[in-house]
Amino acid sequence: MADTLRIATFHTQLSRAGPGLLLRDILRGEDAQVAATVAVIAAAAADVVVLQDMDFDAGGAALTALADALAQAGIDYPHRLALRPNTGMPTGVDIDGDGRSWRARDAQGYGRFNGQGGMALLSRHPFGAVRDFSGFLWVDLPDSAAPAVLPPEALPVLRLATVAAWDVAVEVPGGPLHLLALHAGTPVFDGPEDRNGWRNADELRFWALYLEGWTPEGVPFAAEHFAVIGTFNVDPEGGEGRPEGLLALLEHPRLQDVVPRRPGGGTQTADWPEPEPGDLRVDYILPAAGMTVTGAGVLWPEGEEGPVAASVAALASDHRLVWVDLEMVGD
Repeated sequence: MADTLRIATFHTQLSRAGPGLLLRDILRGEDAQVAATVAVIAAAAADVVVLQDMDFDAGGAALTALADALAQAGIDYPHRLALRPNTGMPTGVDIDGDGRSWRARDAQGYGRFNGQGGMALLSRHPFGAVRDFSGFLWVDLPDSAAPAVLPPEALPVLRLATVAAWDVAVEVPGGPLHLLALHAGTPVFDGPEDRNGWRNADELRFWALYLEGWTPEGVPFAAEHFAVIGTFNVDPEGGEGRPEGLLALLEHPRLQDVVPRRPGGGTQTADWPEPEPGDLRVDYILPAAGMTVTGAGVLWPEGEEGPVAASVAALASDHRLVWVDLEMVGD
């Protein structure tokens, strides 16, 4: 018997100016942006959703509070995952060359405090094995661009993942579905060396190599059901960024790009100022090539009618939630 599983990715704006402020805003129940975020996630009704740009706390209090708010909105996610991201984690090295080594751009991933703008998973199904590759050093990636764009003292320190990189098995009917989840860094805000552009490309290329049998540790990846999912922060046709990493995934023989679309037909997932950078496609779900996809879309409402209004989606985030329905064959 075949069951349909909906997976989604949503770059939220659940990040605040200091630690504990997101939890405060969720618990008070008065923050319009939090309420809009809850409305968007509830409207998507995904079985599993990967969230980007959500502040991390060691006890998972903010994620629990968000799940409680979603339960009140009618959608229950009993299984939650948030691991320590690289954002705001000090390196002790002057990464950006401004003569200081303690600022947000000198952290493992941009962040004004430890855990700002991390990544999280909410699921109706339990999690199985979790592999966290967030600590993998950039210089250790095969053919890494790091030696050409980093100061020498940063090479033994700087991690590849700007935010996080996880292989999470979700135990669903039909066997585990592996979510290869990431939030790659933006390929801008650097100098002529294009450090962030090269890092973004290598963050994406990491997963292409992983699908081909290379692994930073442990056994090679051999799952049948999987999807690369998250914010890639690069568009195949517009904006800035190096295309090499993105094309390594979009053209990978083990993946399929079903090109989720907005109700109006566009493929963009981020609502950014015109003319630069403009609306771009930067959030992706790339299922395994052998999986059957029964539906896909970008939750980008165009009017005020329907499950979620256009104004609500815009208030929630400048990104839009992306979803894909997969056919899972159960017993």
